Amino acid sequence: MAHDGQDLMMGSQIVLNDLLGLTAKALAPVDGIMEKAKASVRSMVSENGRVSNALVEANQTAAHGLAWLATYAQSLNQMQLWAEKLNADGLFSETEQLIHQIAFGEYLWQIYGGIQMNQAEILRLQDMGLDQDAQRGLMDPAIQMLTQNGNTQAARTRLVELMQEHSANITVGRSGLDEELEMIREQFRRYAIDKVEPFAHEWHLKDELIPMEVITELAEMGVFGLTIPEEFGGFGLSKASMCVVSEELSRGYIGVGSLATRSEIAAELIIAGGTEEQKAKWLPRISSAETLPTAVFTEPNTGSDLGSLRTRAVKEGENYTITGNKTWITHASRTHVMTLLARTDPNTTDYKGLSMFLAEKTPGDDANPFPTDGMTGGEIEVLGYRGMKEYELAFDGFKVDGQNLLGGEEGKGFKQLMETFESARIQTAARAIGVAQSALDISMQYAIDRKQFGKSLINFPRVSSKLAMMAVEIMIARQLTYFSAFEKDEGRRCDVEAGMAKLLGARVAWAAADNGLQIHGGNGFALEYKISRVLCDARILNIFEGAAEIQAQVIARRLLG
Repeated sequence: MAHDGQDLMMGSQIVLNDLLGLTAKALAPVDGIMEKAKASVRSMVSENGRVSNALVEANQTAAHGLAWLATYAQSLNQMQLWAEKLNADGLFSETEQLIHQIAFGEYLWQIYGGIQMNQAEILRLQDMGLDQDAQRGLMDPAIQMLTQNGNTQAARTRLVELMQEHSANITVGRSGLDEELEMIREQFRRYAIDKVEPFAHEWHLKDELIPMEVITELAEMGVFGLTIPEEFGGFGLSKASMCVVSEELSRGYIGVGSLATRSEIAAELIIAGGTEEQKAKWLPRISSAETLPTAVFTEPNTGSDLGSLRTRAVKEGENYTITGNKTWITHASRTHVMTLLARTDPNTTDYKGLSMFLAEKTPGDDANPFPTDGMTGGEIEVLGYRGMKEYELAFDGFKVDGQNLLGGEEGKGFKQLMETFESARIQTAARAIGVAQSALDISMQYAIDRKQFGKSLINFPRVSSKLAMMAVEIMIARQLTYFSAFEKDEGRRCDVEAGMAKLLGARVAWAAADNGLQIHGGNGFALEYKISRVLCDARILNIFEGAAEIQAQVIARRLLG
């Protein structure tokens, strides 16, 4: 290199001009190792020139590792675009520079030494069949400089000092979004501070439904019709706006940030697969929250294997009768319509015989949660994510009007559902960012207020380092999520990008909550402290909308062709 490490360093920072140049140069070797890994894994899982499902399963660590490596590579590319844009706009301040250098320093080291898929599973390049010769591409001077000097204790300490100086800022570091989206963020941040955060912990501890007053207020703010086209009573805004709203509401409480998830799924189903009559009937009602939907897909013993669903829909005249059992149904009691997946062709055992229904029901109450004939249900008590409650449902002679078969055609249900996966996973990634940000907010304030050995916890390096890494990884996950949203807004296929955003976001949220509880020490284990709730809420993010293993499988299959 032209300079030694000291010449490029200024205190805790790498000099700006060198930083952006170094991080730009680091991308090519990362992309190079990604291509080598892809070729290596493809050779492991191919038979007669075609990727074999059996071999992908037999080599699951390698295949899923490829998904994680691709997620890291895409994350670094998006961070570079973020940094270059801010720099071009004259907005790349010391805070953003430190976030950028720490992000590259840490993720480059993990790519070389081992990517943390979770607490117990570390993916190493040799797991994907790469030997030392193949890995030598990462011995690039720019990568060496960044791994040695990017994520240092001095850099993390300085970042936390800046975080304290600018504690009133909505995000740690500029998001890179335009002014309109930041105005939306500010509006919903204010709402969360005033109407959500003061009450969320009590809702959680008492295992109470989020009050209808909150739903009414969010409806007035346009949350349930945010991305529904204006012609159907919505606002017609972007998926990026949905991310910002979901992020800030989930920062207040994941239950509130998730209220619109089922509306988003139902609207996507109807927009993509519904008849014109169904669009005209349902979309305005969903947009105004006059109709609250719930998603009824999962069954006992099926989990992510939706192709093996056994709930039956039998046509009798013009209408259908539903029989079967469903589980993990969120917000099931007080909703008005179910997007219900059932088997209409009894001769099938896979996806092809499934159909989607817009099954109407009567909202229930505490005394009688399921008053509609033909259906019964019971609550599933859960650790977190409590504000809408989870239920098991049983259908026995439940009637659905034939006009409520989505699209008016049988056998299209799974395909219709697949078309919602991108948006659902983007929105879940945004919820994960909000939960992670909540953990950071709570933990940083605690670290400032709590005194030990004569000083605030935040002055101890291992405490400040945890806070710094929360802020850095939140920004990484944020940029990956925005990227997937922009791809969706442009009409491009983004199942891989959405899966990556959800995969990383869920891990980041759990790490933030776990480290936040550690900062609280014994107090974090007490139910009265908010971080205990955030930990419980964060844990579900790695499971719903596709478990981490399913996300990695989907990404790997697409990468391998």
